Amino acid sequence: MRIGQGFDTHRFEAGGPLVLGGVEIDHPAHLAGHSDGDALFHAVADALLGALGAGDLGAHFPSSDPALAGIASCEILEKVAERMRSLHFEIGNLDATIIAEAPRLAPHQSAMRAKLAAALGVPEACVNLKVTSSDGLGALGRGEGIGALAVVLLVSVEG
Repeated sequence: MRIGQGFDTHRFEAGGPLVLGGVEIDHPAHLAGHSDGDALFHAVADALLGALGAGDLGAHFPSSDPALAGIASCEILEKVAERMRSLHFEIGNLDATIIAEAPRLAPHQSAMRAKLAAALGVPEACVNLKVTSSDGLGALGRGEGIGALAVVLLVSVEG
């Protein structure tokens, strides 16, 4: 078994749509980034890479690569999951948390969990997703962006 943790934040930038957990959410701002800025998918991909001992997301998908400009974070996560499977690991479980003051994410939580499980190729039962706020503290609390944390347990499978 191997454990990895991931963390990501992105600041808001005017203009939508907001993409989070692979779900398009009606909001006047989107998450700025070289990709679509999906902080949840980035944190999960980083956790997987950490569990594999394969460095971090920036090493595999550098923001300096023009070919990656605007890439869907779902595609990034699918590629990392493919790498995980090629190294003969599967997800035992994933626990992720999104930290945001706005928009309200609870109405989108089930859809994000389903998209996350689909991108990883695992049953939803392997994925737990929580949403919370930072109660007005710090940059996230001021609504300047969104953050995400992820912890993943990988299990070795015979190859």
